[in-house]
Amino acid sequence: MQDVLKLIQERQSVRAPFDPKRRVAKQNLRKILEAARWSPTPHNMQNFEIIVVDDKRLLEKIGNIKSPISEEFLRENYQQLSFSEKELLQKKVGLLGTLFPREWRNPDRLGEVARKSSPFSLSEFIDGSPTILIVIYDSRKRAPASEGDFLGIVSLGCVMENMWLMAESLGIAFHIISDFGENPVEKETKKILHIPDYIKIAFGCRLGYPIYKPAKRLRVRRDVEDFTYHNRFGEKGIK
Repeated sequence: MQDVLKLIQERQSVRAPFDPKRRVAKQNLRKILEAARWSPTPHNMQNFEIIVVDDKRLLEKIGNIKSPISEEFLRENYQQLSFSEKELLQKKVGLLGTLFPREWRNPDRLGEVARKSSPFSLSEFIDGSPTILIVIYDSRKRAPASEGDFLGIVSLGCVMENMWLMAESLGIAFHIISDFGENPVEKETKKILHIPDYIKIAFGCRLGYPIYKPAKRLRVRRDVEDFTYHNRFGEKGIK
């Protein structure tokens, strides 16, 4: 097993197309699901289920689902952008604007872009993946004394991270598709996979092997001293 910190540092979303002919071995898939099994959850509720989708017909149906682009998304996305590597290195947070279409980088045109953009197909995200995991949870339940089920939502993030790190350790590419948790994508996915109405989709992720090595991109993080306080708020760093 690789060093845990090294795995954490090298973990990243792989947005390249996956090889549809290179399937994820069942023993590796079980290891990823075993990692999910041991995720920390409040009161050990384990309020999650995972649907493994590897049937080509179902993947095609899911890929045909349309997802709209909203002006709200475009504006919130714009707030996270840097427009040069120098700016991104200074901010230490957010994304490089060149990762997105040129029209998404003009704040004066975002409303027009949203109105004129056609919904895109999920196939653009799935892109050859032989396996997709759909993580779901029972929305009728919540962690005790957790308004809005904040703790339960946190535990779903732990499920995500456990699976992601295990996949990374096995050399399997991993890419979160958050659209599965939003309508109309969630509604259509639930129809295809026979998911009951009271069940919510937290997120989906695709597993596989890229058909080409993704280009390296600048990755930034704040330094430990940037987000750490010693004994009281305002006392930066560890002294």
